[in-house]
Amino acid sequence: MIPTVPPSLLPIFVVAPLLGAAVLLLVRRRAVDTAVLIGVPIAVGLGALWLLAWHRTEPVISHAVGGFSDVLAIPFVSDTLSAVMLLVTAVATLAASIFLVLTGESRYRFLPPLVLLLSAGVNGALLTGDLFNLFVWVEVMLMPSYALIAVTGSWRRLGIGRLFVLVNLLTSTVLLIGVGFVYGTAGTVNLASLAGAGSEDPATAAALAVVLLSLAVKAGMVPVHSWLPRAYPGTSAGIMALFSALHTKVALYAMYRIVAVTFSDGLPFLAVLAVLVLVTILVGAFSTASARRVRTAMGHQMVSGVGHILLGLVLFTQLSVTAGILYLVHHVITMSALLLTTGAIEHTYGSGRLDRISGLARRDPWVVGVLALGLFSLVGLPPTSGLWGKVGLLRASAEQVTIGGSMLGWAAILAVIVASVGSLLGLQRMWRGIAWGEDMTTYRPDDPRVGRGDPLPLPDEVRVPWRLAMPGAAMMALSLAMFVGIGLVLPTIDTAATDLLDVDAYVEAVIGR
Repeated sequence: MIPTVPPSLLPIFVVAPLLGAAVLLLVRRRAVDTAVLIGVPIAVGLGALWLLAWHRTEPVISHAVGGFSDVLAIPFVSDTLSAVMLLVTAVATLAASIFLVLTGESRYRFLPPLVLLLSAGVNGALLTGDLFNLFVWVEVMLMPSYALIAVTGSWRRLGIGRLFVLVNLLTSTVLLIGVGFVYGTAGTVNLASLAGAGSEDPATAAALAVVLLSLAVKAGMVPVHSWLPRAYPGTSAGIMALFSALHTKVALYAMYRIVAVTFSDGLPFLAVLAVLVLVTILVGAFSTASARRVRTAMGHQMVSGVGHILLGLVLFTQLSVTAGILYLVHHVITMSALLLTTGAIEHTYGSGRLDRISGLARRDPWVVGVLALGLFSLVGLPPTSGLWGKVGLLRASAEQVTIGGSMLGWAAILAVIVASVGSLLGLQRMWRGIAWGEDMTTYRPDDPRVGRGDPLPLPDEVRVPWRLAMPGAAMMALSLAMFVGIGLVLPTIDTAATDLLDVDAYVEAVIGR
């Protein structure tokens, strides 16, 4: 039996990383940095597991900080979906944090507290029940992110990082304007109070569309997507793994939550969104072939993944929402595995360019094996979680065709299949060079005593250290576990979709009516 704990403890998911960041600013010890940086995500993950167990009997719990009324309070709301997101983002943060410790990046000035501040913003955004506070928590996420780019970046990376800063500053401004419009039209920004408002009032629907637009840009949806595969690879591999798991996924989660609560009769601009989502799936998949760096290819795959996840929102049935959430969880785990594995390769050999790394199947066969499984997962091949994600989306699309002969269903099926082929072709090109190209003879060691200009002869004993490859391998093992244990995972994901669509329970828990 799960012990009953007051919902007033929900804010601890934000307080814990904030408190950890404060401790690290006061206590400047490397051992303390490492312990807190790794310990906080573990604690958040355990708390998320406790929430998942609690939600088996109580679908939605809510706490208004300070006990104020629903109009003035800072509401924290949790259901199965938010608990799943807390868990998967905590696991991805843990893997990235361990990688940052192993590569030595955690020694950079203020990096551990910055990561914890980012985690606090993520947890707040996942648990908030208020649009204005969503904006606040997104800003809490972004402020340390700007610093993380600067701390871990070269001069070249700092130049690219400006793009990240400009795009997110602009979209945050649009988000705040949209929240203001919502308040002006509906008189509230509390999500529970806005239940069904998008379907009842065209003005509120237009205001909510501005909010969704800003989140779509942050997520990287076509046609405002090109910044993502340009900016994210400008960070280090560990930070890119963090950003991939947190930034885009929080935006996608928020879009799911806002649409489910406020548009009870469906989106009035569904046709436009559907076209953009289908194009996003295809553009991201086929752009992969043009990449010159491994992490740039991963950036394009992130764009395609955004389209796949939003497809569940476009179809918006119980089955499609379940498939969309499943694909989101799979994408966090798979991209984390791939980015950390390619980061280990990049850290060892000093480059992530496709024309500088080759022949790794002979030099690092087990690392290349992890990479191959990750690429399988992106394409949707067994034995990885990507198979079930794409099967779920295809089933949801086929359901649309079966019920009403929907052209959207046919278009979605075609887009998913064609994108899988496009991803296969682009990733196969990358794989052929990395795994089976000529043996490397030079490298650029990551050593401050050695210049990073001219490459040095590559000694035969240089290999990717197993400890450096373990975080990515562990995340890949999770993907394999999802494939094997889908019968255990799917009921929780289905419950998350049910809780998301049960707006009455959400409203009852938050404002009591």
